[in-house]
Amino acid sequence: MSVDLERLEHELNERVLQGDILGAFEDFYAEDVVMEEDDDRRVGKDANREYEEQFVDALQEFHKGEVTAVGIDADNNTTLSEWDMEFTLEGVGRVEQKQVAVRTWNDDGKVTHEKFYKIG
Repeated sequence: MSVDLERLEHELNERVLQGDILGAFEDFYAEDVVMEEDDDRRVGKDANREYEEQFVDALQEFHKGEVTAVGIDADNNTTLSEWDMEFTLEGVGRVEQKQVAVRTWNDDGKVTHEKFYKIG
């Protein structure tokens, strides 16, 4: 792979931590991206953009966000980041969430697949 996965993973995570969730999505995700969480599977950038916009619109406060571990598997174009977050969502309340985001990247430096695994 010709792209620097470690740099891309770091840049994407930093943008999210700085609150630029939608901007990071536009810059780092491929048009044909597939995103999975629990039993939910969304295909294509448009469907995933809508989901991300709904999340951001419901986000009332971001209390804590930290990437606690990162792994790079260059042979499989895959990265993973362990997240520890706390936020308040409209209609839901305060949420504490620990999860691992596993991302597959293409040669253009875009995420083509992302799956979230809840931990803890």
